[in-house]
Amino acid sequence: MKAVIIPVTPFAQNCSLIWCEETMKGAVVDPGGDLDQILKAAEDQSVEIEKILITHGHLDHAGGTQELHEKLGVPIEGPHIEDKFWIDQLPVQCAKYGFPTSYAFTPDRWLEDDDKVTVGNQTFDVVHCPGHTPGHVVFIHPKARIAIVGDVLFQGSIGRTDFPRGNHEDLIHSIREKLWPLGDDIAFVPGHGDMSTFGRERQTNPFVADMNFG
Repeated sequence: MKAVIIPVTPFAQNCSLIWCEETMKGAVVDPGGDLDQILKAAEDQSVEIEKILITHGHLDHAGGTQELHEKLGVPIEGPHIEDKFWIDQLPVQCAKYGFPTSYAFTPDRWLEDDDKVTVGNQTFDVVHCPGHTPGHVVFIHPKARIAIVGDVLFQGSIGRTDFPRGNHEDLIHSIREKLWPLGDDIAFVPGHGDMSTFGRERQTNPFVADMNFG
């Protein structure tokens, strides 16, 4: 499996293009906008996009989803159905923040905890990680030891929980009880900023480091 990160939108959101090297079929994770950049990255890598994956329904992660779906005719998978209310608000939210016109969408498949998603011959585990939003999901490739975590976890920080239906306690539980057990060696792509590893964040992240939890 290979991946490239494509920062999109004025919020510099880390959209990811991931693909199977055996089949050269790939997926776009969180196409928040700037679709021309995303499509050019796929062309440059000779990747055939076969689906769209969504971690959560916020505008910088999901704002370009319906347009990309219509351009490519590929299915949308994710997030968890608890984020439907965010997806339904996309047109209003994008107008509020000065983003290009966006459209609500209905995924071809809502995702649940312990689901699997495929990209070419590669398989990702789905972990439902509520807290930043109630329907946030994380994609884990257990063999490649990499995760795409959206806005659950960042290098040195965690996702905001002051949005509607955010919950700080749920977010801490999602990180410590659902992500940490997967292994310190897992590298992760956050929704914004630089990559890190679960192990580094367990040691140094002031919000979720082991030293803060006895």
